[in-house]
Formats: sequence, structure tokens, C-alpha cells
Amino acid sequence: MASAPWYLNNDRPSLKHQKNWKEGVTDTKVWYDRGAKVFQATKYRKGACENCGSMAHKTKDCLERPRTKGARWTGKSIAADEKVQDIQLAGFDAKRDRWNGYSNDEWVKEAERFEKVAELRAEIRRKELIDQTDGDEELAVDADLEEEEDKVDETDNAGFAKVEKAVRTVGGGSTGTVRNLRIREDTAKYLLNLDLDSAYYDPKSRSMRQDPNPDKDPSQKTFAGDNFVRQSGAVAGFSSLNAFSVTAYERGQDVHLQATPSQAEAAFQQFRTRKEALGQSSKADMLAKYGNAAAPLTEDVAALRGSEAYVEYDASGRLLRGHEVVALSKYEEDIHPGNHTSVWGSYWKDGQWGYACCHQFVKNSYCTGKVGETAAMEAAEQLHRNMQNKVQELEAREPTSRPEGTQPNQMALWGTETEEGVQLDDAKLKAAIQKQERLEREALEQDGRKRGYNSLSADGLEVTAEDMEAYRLKRARDDDPLAAITKAKAGPAADGYDLV
Repeated sequence: MASAPWYLNNDRPSLKHQKNWKEGVTDTKVWYDRGAKVFQATKYRKGACENCGSMAHKTKDCLERPRTKGARWTGKSIAADEKVQDIQLAGFDAKRDRWNGYSNDEWVKEAERFEKVAELRAEIRRKELIDQTDGDEELAVDADLEEEEDKVDETDNAGFAKVEKAVRTVGGGSTGTVRNLRIREDTAKYLLNLDLDSAYYDPKSRSMRQDPNPDKDPSQKTFAGDNFVRQSGAVAGFSSLNAFSVTAYERGQDVHLQATPSQAEAAFQQFRTRKEALGQSSKADMLAKYGNAAAPLTEDVAALRGSEAYVEYDASGRLLRGHEVVALSKYEEDIHPGNHTSVWGSYWKDGQWGYACCHQFVKNSYCTGKVGETAAMEAAEQLHRNMQNKVQELEAREPTSRPEGTQPNQMALWGTETEEGVQLDDAKLKAAIQKQERLEREALEQDGRKRGYNSLSADGLEVTAEDMEAYRLKRARDDDPLAAITKAKAGPAADGYDLV
């Protein structure tokens, strides 16, 4: 509204929907009250620490010296209960604030201590100057002023030179002399790249380990990150030594860089020497086997590249003068392994290649000369004679008549094969067909199944050639469409087939 009524407070929203109902997260400034005591007991209480008697912690978390007899059994020297606080930091920055819990009073005490030390040092210096000037305080003061002016002149003359200063750490130690002041003409490392996603700069340690401009030309960089110095010098060699020691230890060698550094260094040097020697020998073997394409050509090879022989051809490509050039084959030529005088494939017989010098068909065989050729011919003749003798023996073994008591070929009785030249009696064949039909009808009337010759009811039945012929004629062939023609005599044709 343009003008609020007098009874409304103008300092805050007047409507409910304008109020921020979500209270913002406020980080507490309360920190742990270190060393604060809550209650001092005079006797042991149930549930307290068995060692010191405090209720603030359990026995396993006690930080006091383990007593010979704890407070639970003695009831003496009961420790006070410490103040236990549970501080919850809800904010993102509060959780990651490295100065959280720091009190300025500590720095005030340190400043007071420094001032006292400076006063004592000045008093000692004044007494030394008085002693040097034989008790004259004015001369001592003038000497002190001159010394201070000399120090100021030295600082001015230093200009932007390197100033070393011993910097103490939080733990009380010293990092040694470091460069305290940078050259003011140089650009600060955190201003080299203002992109928020670039290298991180730690303001407390004043370090930027990553490269702020990794895409920039290295020759135009004035700063490439603090890690750039750590990756130069002997760092690469130390990394190789460390990797060698780890690999050697994993493979069973007693090498440890931290425990026995000299032994690890000696083993690494020996490994490098052997590796270089092995590389040189491998290089020599490769050059001896394949040659060096970069090396100058030898005289015999250079002679093959060109010729001064004069050759003349006509328009059609025929040779007029000079020697005809013989085309080289891609196959091996004039190679005679195994003391052969002819090449492999110079002899052919019965679908096999061989050597013409000894008539052998094995490529890796050794040449036997004319003796081998004669032996091969004799072996072929002997094989031919053996085959002829085998045929004669088989012909002589065939019987002209069947001996008494022997059975004829029983394969025809299975219904799969028939004997050639068998004469069947028509009367017996007709009787066998009628018998087969009668047996099939009786079997169907009994249990609806056809009985074969191998059933129990057919024991002692002798099967003749006429019976087998009747079985073949009466056998059902459901997969044969022409089988329905035989049924057409008694009535209409079945399955769409009829007599023509």
C-alpha cells in the first residue's frame, strides 16, 4: 500500500503472506568450553568410569593413566565430570571454516608476550651500549640511532630483492627460510586467470598447485603451478626407482626403497644396465635378420638397381637388340633341399607331386638317387602282384555247391533283401497269400492288433520264400499314394486316386 495506517509498524511486513515463515539457518558462535567441569563427586557412582570415576565417559574412553586399583574399588580421587557439548553446524561455510572456534584472546596474549620480549631485548641492548661507551647514556642512545638508520638504509637498498624470513608453523616447528615478499611488479598468481573454475588458490598457504593457464604456450608462461617444480630435476628418476622397487617386491625380490635404499639403488642400476644390454642385442639381431633400410646400399645390391646394357625394342614391343629380360617368378626357383638334384613338383604320378631325381612324394625327404627310383618301381610292381594274388585267392574260396547241414542266406527272411534267381511256386504263393490274410483277420478279431512273426504266438513257425513274398505283397504302405489303386477294385477310389 502507498501509505500505511498509523497503527501498523512500518519496519516489518503488515500482511501474513509477506512474512518469511522459513527461518534462515544461523550458525551458532558457541564453541566447546574446553576443560570446563560440571560436578565434583566424592564417591563412586554407578555407571561411571571404573578408572577415574567420571560420568562423562566410559571406561574404554578414559584418557587418564590406568590406575592399579580404579576408582570403582578404592572410592578415592574421583575425577570431576567434564562438560559435554553437542554443537551442530548447519551452514555450509560453518562446517568448512578452518578458523571456527578460534578466539582472539589467544592472539592478544601472544602480542603481549611479543611486546615484553621486545622490551627486554631493547633493555639488554641499551645496557650493552652503555658498557661499550663507559657508562655514557647519551653516546649509547646516539649509537643505537645510528644502527637503526643503517638497518633502514640496507632495507631501502635491497629494493625488490629476495627477502628471506623464518616462518613458523602452527605446530611450533619452522619451515626454514622462504620467500616472504614477492616482486610487486609481477602479477599475483591468483590474478593470472580470473575464471572461478580454474586452478585453486589457497590464501593461507599462498599456494596454487595447478596450472592456471594450461592452454597457454609454455614458452610464454611466467608461472605454471607449484607442482611444476616438483616434476623437474631428479623427481622422474626417483619415480622410476620407486616403481622398480614396488614391482621387484611384488615378484619376490627382497628390495625395499625405505628400508634398504642403497640396495634398491644398486639393484635398479643393475636392472638398467641389463635392460640396455638386452636392447642392444635385440637391435643387433633385428638388423642382422631384416637389415637396415637407412644404411647405404652395398656394391652387389647397388649393381642390381641399374644396368648399362643396351636394349632396343620396336613399336610393337619386340626385342631388336640386346638380351631379353627374363621375368622373375614370385615362387621359389632352383631350390634343391635334401640333396635333391631336381625341384619339388618335377615328378607327377597317381595324383601326387614329387621329385624326378628319386621319385619320392615326401617333400622333406632325403634324396636317394637312382636306388630310390628303382626301389619305388619295385614296390609298385610288388603291390600289383599282391593285389592279383588276393583276387585269385578270393575266387578260389567261393564254393560251387552248398555243403550239407548249412543254412541258406537268412537276410531274405527279414524282408529287406531278396535272393536273386529264386523260383517261386504259384500254387504255394497263392496259398501263402490266403494264409497271410487269414492270420491278419484272426489277429484283428482277437485284440485289434496285428501279430508279427517275432511274437510269442509265432514260435516254431518256419518261414518260406513264398511266405515272405506274400508278406511283401500284403504289407501296408500308407505313404504310397498308388497303394490305394488296389482298393479301387472293391469300391470307389480312396484319397482322390482312381484307376485310369
